[in-house]
Amino acid sequence: MTSASPSPTQLQSGGQREFDFTNTDFERVRKLIYEHAGIALSSIKRDMVYSRLARRLRATGANSFSVYLDRLLSRENREWEAFVNALTTNLTSFFRESHHFDILAGEIRNRWSHRPLKIWCSASSTGEEAYSIAIAVCEAFGSATPPVQILASDLDTHCLAEARTGVYPMERVERIDASRLSRFFLKGAGEQAGMVRVRPDLARLVDFKRINLLDPNWPLHGPFDAIFCRNVMIYFDKPTQYKVLARFKPLLHRDGLIFAGHSESYTHATDLFRSIGRTVYERADAAR
Repeated sequence: MTSASPSPTQLQSGGQREFDFTNTDFERVRKLIYEHAGIALSSIKRDMVYSRLARRLRATGANSFSVYLDRLLSRENREWEAFVNALTTNLTSFFRESHHFDILAGEIRNRWSHRPLKIWCSASSTGEEAYSIAIAVCEAFGSATPPVQILASDLDTHCLAEARTGVYPMERVERIDASRLSRFFLKGAGEQAGMVRVRPDLARLVDFKRINLLDPNWPLHGPFDAIFCRNVMIYFDKPTQYKVLARFKPLLHRDGLIFAGHSESYTHATDLFRSIGRTVYERADAAR
């Protein structure tokens, strides 16, 4: 997440905020997002919370944060999705932390080429990571139709909707080399000029699904050969991280791998996973 200052439209004359936002309001938001999504908001995120939720107050017609939060709690409705979507930031790009995709391809060539693969991208955002995984798998097998199932999940329904389209502005793929771009993407023309679309063969390898990592039941089945869980654990406190990792372990093949974000570490869960370097982990009971 990134902090943000209120925009001019969120301020009244004299620099006053449009809505009162008390310490009690902020603490209620922190409690709700932690209970619902496991996100631990620090105190420095107060301006960001105001800026993003003020839009939801306007959209729902609530005249105060307390009214909005009371309504949120009073009944089951789709506003919960909007509430969570508003407070999550999805920063991603194609082949971000590129060494992970090289490692994945190497494992496929050296150890996993004899079996159909299952891979879970557990924080897929707008799809760039999942499609990067699919490209790496295609290249490792030397086929546009490799034996792989890729599950890509996220909490944010808006991001998942964008991911399913597989359509991106050209600047989002500018770091992909020309040969990959021509093999795996279609360039838009006419009204779609300046856009690219993931080719249908690649798109068919990925199934997008909404999954909250804190839900008691996940609509999936292992075992997976690899789980990508990058740059999401940083929003969880250590106990929540451990609970999620404990649920990952039985879903991972004994020789499978977990890929973490560049600023994430599982040193508090060495009974579950051990590092093999560069934010890549294997099960603690793996026989490597």
